[in-house]
Amino acid sequence: MEGPGRGDAVPGHVIHLPVAVHTLDAAAELAALLAESLAFLPELDAGEVTVSAEDAQHERYRVFCDRLLFGDGRCGEREGHPGPCVAGAATGPGRPLAHAAAGGWAGVPVPPGT
Repeated sequence: MEGPGRGDAVPGHVIHLPVAVHTLDAAAELAALLAESLAFLPELDAGEVTVSAEDAQHERYRVFCDRLLFGDGRCGEREGHPGPCVAGAATGPGRPLAHAAAGGWAGVPVPPGT
């Protein structure tokens, strides 16, 4: 039996996990990493992950595109990605996280081997 998750009609609760970083881009990168590292949880809806400025939390910005694709799920690329939408996760073998290529988030070093 599968646990509650995305698309269930049963009302539930949403976890708000405040994490403060210096820039909107850094917040989006960290949110993407957290969502991707927790993707094994059926309760997680990574397509709905958003970030906001601390003093303007009513203005939220999507982290993932999540566009519905014809007969092929949802786009797993980052919001504003170049090129066509692609079903599934935006990272994987041969597709490193953007934070690693950029040298990490503000004040957060990139772990060796990423």
